Amino acid sequence: MQRKITYYVDKIKPGQKISGFLKEKGYSEQNLVNLKKNLKSIEVNDTYVYQNYVLQQGDILNVYIRETESSRQIIPVELPIDIVYEDEDLLVVNKPAGMPIHPSRNNPDNSLGNALAWYYKQKQQAFVFRCINRLDRDTSGLTIVAKHMVSGAILAQMVAAKSRDGLQAQGIHREYLAIVEGNVEPAEGVIDAPIARKESRCLERVVDYEKGDRAITHYQKLKTWKNARSNKKMSLVALQLETGRTHQIRVHMAYIGHPILGDTVYGAKKPVPGLAGQCLQAVELRFVHPRTGKLVTVSCPRSPEFEQQLRKYAGRS
Repeated sequence: MQRKITYYVDKIKPGQKISGFLKEKGYSEQNLVNLKKNLKSIEVNDTYVYQNYVLQQGDILNVYIRETESSRQIIPVELPIDIVYEDEDLLVVNKPAGMPIHPSRNNPDNSLGNALAWYYKQKQQAFVFRCINRLDRDTSGLTIVAKHMVSGAILAQMVAAKSRDGLQAQGIHREYLAIVEGNVEPAEGVIDAPIARKESRCLERVVDYEKGDRAITHYQKLKTWKNARSNKKMSLVALQLETGRTHQIRVHMAYIGHPILGDTVYGAKKPVPGLAGQCLQAVELRFVHPRTGKLVTVSCPRSPEFEQQLRKYAGRS
């Protein structure tokens, strides 16, 4: 990855060094350390300088990001991938249900990381996998991947700020759709229940008011219907995350008595025919672009599996 980022210095504090200026832009300490390793990573007015250079009004500051090594543990594999947004700093992928984000011992070659490694290999570009908002394997929808270390650091800070400061933070806002069991009442509300790792379980989570980290989910019921086959009610729900704990939506909906259809961990143990996992999809992302500062909104249609379950259980889309 070769990236040049240009800043036009029009407002500067007296005596401010490049290092301080870049920290204000969201660069991490590790970003600055990595830039120091390359003597030609910082340029002011066409002259290479060090980070202790004191900026002046009207300076043109160029930052050169050079990443030449790829993630060695990720094998490039040709897999179908749906990239719905891409620029020089990041991309947004519409991940299908059933695809893990990262390769693992049990899934070494079928993850989003494998697919993106192949994508970059075809471009003859180095690839370091930096997934910002991770989705469960069996949750479909939108996820952000940073293209270089600086966009990765700034986006990661946004995620941390969102979990710390809530909806008012300049973070990454995520909208989900889910089909859940039962008639959700009240029709809208906020679930504020801390989540912790379940004892004796590696991946499973549970609401725990003593040991859990604060977790907040906003929900709104869009419609409810009765399944003609089972005579049981189901609801279509829109959800917004204020924090980003592992399995948060799945745990919270099960906690209020409305587990997500197809969730064999927190709901019915029997898989739903025709559904790769739980009927949960990240359908919209809104975030401030790490370089331009402009608001970016990315959305995707409901997945074929989601539509199939709506037709099957609700009898309509």
